[in-house]
Amino acid sequence: MTNRRNTIQKDLVRNAVCEMKRHVTANEVYDFIKVAHPTIGKGTVYRNLDILVEEGALRKVDVPDGPNRFDFTLKKHYHVRCIECGEVLDVDMDEIPDLLERIHNNHGIEFLDYDISFKGICAKCRKSI
Repeated sequence: MTNRRNTIQKDLVRNAVCEMKRHVTANEVYDFIKVAHPTIGKGTVYRNLDILVEEGALRKVDVPDGPNRFDFTLKKHYHVRCIECGEVLDVDMDEIPDLLERIHNNHGIEFLDYDISFKGICAKCRKSI
């Protein structure tokens, strides 16, 4: 984890993710910042999101078949993705202790980390069904 210097753009990106208070895509962060700072470039936002993840200031949530999301909650936790609208939300449950140590490794793989993501239908989408 390399610590780079703080820049105004990096602060804008970190603050935007925190202010939006949900799991946002890079495009959503860009659109949010662009309202107050119309000259900011999309590449600048994307680059700073990657830097903030690398530095441990944000978490990246990998989303299969969809855009990755960015999370301001740094504590290890699980997510659920709505199969209707694609929204990603936190799951309120305790972390499974020693999960990596409980794996029966039959393939010689060195397990480093994990992301657990559930699928479901969010309350908003359930109301419209």
